[in-house]
Amino acid sequence: MGVGPVQAPAPATAAAPAPAVRQTLRTEFPFQLPRGYVDESGTVHQDGVMRLATARDELVPLRDVRVQENPAYLSVVLLGRVITRLGSVPMVHDGIVENMFASDLAFLQDFYRQINAEGHTRAAVQCPHCAEPFEVELGGSRLGES
Repeated sequence: MGVGPVQAPAPATAAAPAPAVRQTLRTEFPFQLPRGYVDESGTVHQDGVMRLATARDELVPLRDVRVQENPAYLSVVLLGRVITRLGSVPMVHDGIVENMFASDLAFLQDFYRQINAEGHTRAAVQCPHCAEPFEVELGGSRLGES
């Protein structure tokens, strides 16, 4: 009996690489002020959007004369740079922020720290004496501090 020609095995098809899963970075975060900014006409603006801060956002205010004279003004200038929308206010700037209620400013300072610290400013720790777990606040007392 004759044996027919030997055929080479079919080349193995290389598995196509899985498409890269592209992860998008969230850079804008909605917020709602506890009281709201009241504009010149008496309209209250509560809903807004804040974007992540860049290094430039934190460095540029340091050259501002108002910040150099009063470091507490840093948060006002910084928030004026990163709030991209506030109700129907056409343009948000530090003048808008400095006319907000203190409770709204405190809320925005905490919100800024939260979104720029990857969603939280607390760390889980354990008591060295009793081993009881608890959380500590890592955020500084003012924007730009750690």
